[in-house]
Amino acid sequence: MSSLRFPLLLADSSYLHTLSPFVIDGLPVRWYGLSYAVGFLFAWWIMCLITKRGWSLLKPQLTGDLIFAVVIGVLLGGRLGFALFYNRALFIQFSPSFPWWDLLAINKGGMSSHGGLIGVMIAVWWFGRKHNVPPLHIMDMGTLATLPGLFLGRIANFINAELWGKALPEAQQANPPWWSVKYPAQVLDRWYSAIEPGTMTPRQYADKIAEVAHDFHITAPPGELTDKVVEAAQAKISILEQQLGSTVGLDQHFLDRLVLIASDTDYQKHAEVANTLKPLLTAYYPSQLFQAISDGPALALLLILVWLKPRKPGILASWWLIGYGSFRIITELFRQPDTGVVLIAGLQRGQLLSALMIAVGLAGLVVCSRSDQPKLGGLFARRPANPPATP
Repeated sequence: MSSLRFPLLLADSSYLHTLSPFVIDGLPVRWYGLSYAVGFLFAWWIMCLITKRGWSLLKPQLTGDLIFAVVIGVLLGGRLGFALFYNRALFIQFSPSFPWWDLLAINKGGMSSHGGLIGVMIAVWWFGRKHNVPPLHIMDMGTLATLPGLFLGRIANFINAELWGKALPEAQQANPPWWSVKYPAQVLDRWYSAIEPGTMTPRQYADKIAEVAHDFHITAPPGELTDKVVEAAQAKISILEQQLGSTVGLDQHFLDRLVLIASDTDYQKHAEVANTLKPLLTAYYPSQLFQAISDGPALALLLILVWLKPRKPGILASWWLIGYGSFRIITELFRQPDTGVVLIAGLQRGQLLSALMIAVGLAGLVVCSRSDQPKLGGLFARRPANPPATP
């Protein structure tokens, strides 16, 4: 994340991110968790629609059992994939509070889309074997059901102000376009950089910053900050310095900005705070929204075009792998690399995994097209109904 910018004289039409991660203030319901729940409901509805219209060999009454298996696959695969691909320390980290093992602390974030995909594939394969339905055929139908969840998950990433995009080129920072985004949390970057490395883990840094920042509650209107408010903030910083054993070293100008944006409610409520803060920030690509479009509408269009006529089992799933992997590689060009994850050959971890997905998808097209399985489905097939297999 870039350092703070000096105030600019030109008009700034970029979007200032002031969204709360909570659906309703005061209630522990986050948009990210809600996106998972709504995504699963959409998946169930799509699978019911597919089975009732006879596009699938799966009986409609088994749809609920399939979605349950997929939910387990997503949660287990997504969490284990995140730990394996991005943060292996979760396997050995423990805390004194519930759920005690950090690997189980999904509420703190950390899910891998690639890991979730692997979990779904395993769950679908097991389910197909159990109910005597070709697993590749279930995967084909499941590709359509995944799209709403992928789309909503990326929207939730944007609401949470996580997985930031890269900064726009310097030439565009003076007058950033309307679709670019600025994050008030960037003000805390100087705080991060002022803390001497090695004294705390990254997770402890984040937890401590969040704890201290949310303790600032502005009661005075913008422009009327009293000495008492500033003194309270300085006291919080002094406590932090004692706990870290190092000097944070914030100047008064930065302290004023920190106090202004420390409470989500206040900087959403007061336009003066936003106007004061906005020129100091860097404009970023909204990579989360780019990926929401590619994972949702763009991928849906590709799959619909492929499925206009009946296909052999595995063809649609192979195209899903190719499409998702290709879109992910492109959109990752606008996203910041994950912190602490080493680039390989200049590629981010997500791009490498996506390249593997494309390779698997291409191989799947060759193998499945040569199989002796009958063609199934097809949106515009004259007689799309197929006799359901007996479970």
